[in-house]
Amino acid sequence: MNTPAAEADIDGDLVDRLVRRQHPDLAGPLTLVANGWDNVIYRLGTDLSVRLPRRQVAVDLIVNEQRWLPVLARHVDVALPVPVRAGAPGEGYPWPWTITPWFEGRTAADVPPSERSGIAGPLADFMTGLHRPAPPEAPRNPVRGVPLAARDEAVRRRMPSIARSAELLPVWEKSLALPPWQGPALWLHGDPHPGNLLLDGEGLAAVLDFGDLTSGDPATDLAAAWLVFDESAREVFRSRVDADEATWERARGWALAMGTALAANSGDHPTMAAIGEHVLDQVLLT
Repeated sequence: MNTPAAEADIDGDLVDRLVRRQHPDLAGPLTLVANGWDNVIYRLGTDLSVRLPRRQVAVDLIVNEQRWLPVLARHVDVALPVPVRAGAPGEGYPWPWTITPWFEGRTAADVPPSERSGIAGPLADFMTGLHRPAPPEAPRNPVRGVPLAARDEAVRRRMPSIARSAELLPVWEKSLALPPWQGPALWLHGDPHPGNLLLDGEGLAAVLDFGDLTSGDPATDLAAAWLVFDESAREVFRSRVDADEATWERARGWALAMGTALAANSGDHPTMAAIGEHVLDQVLLT
């Protein structure tokens, strides 16, 4: 499966008109950076970026970021893409959009897994700061933070397209048999894969893309142990997070769920496909 088709026509001219009409003091040169599943991102000048939904399904996600990132940023020690300005529909574009800071660096997806070990501690500390009880009005997400059983149908549907499904299915079934999260619904990033972690010369520079922001079972985020790291770095990560055995094993199940999604749905995105293959390798190790 390939990247879904865009439901809005977005190009540099449109983005320039939106910025100049609504935030003229921030207008500047634009460079296309990403055209992903849900959003288009342009760099604006040297210090800012513009993030615009390309599909209706992403609209609520960007509104959630605008509402909640300023709150969550108070509890973590790593930079987040807290909105600088919020944009409104206009110039023929139908949805809200955001201007955020631009962070220099490269994503962990652009670094071999063996070279990511230095962020195991900082990423664990970020999650420890983030994973605090969320208010009742926190965003709801039907595919993150929920009991693993809610993802069973989707995972099994993907299995026939996965080469190692015979090995992976017992891991999935073992995860399903674990007790569900019994604690309060905690704040979650929701999509902790390497493409959402920005690195610089000092280590973890920023955590990006809170489109899947929600609350629920922290095992969803702890799946990063398999999504991002190899076996040795995973042990460092585990030593810094507060997770009982059941939560840790559910995290492995979440990693498998996310890994099968990446492996099955990234036919036109080699970087994401490689992440999927890495995850499936790792969940079969431990």
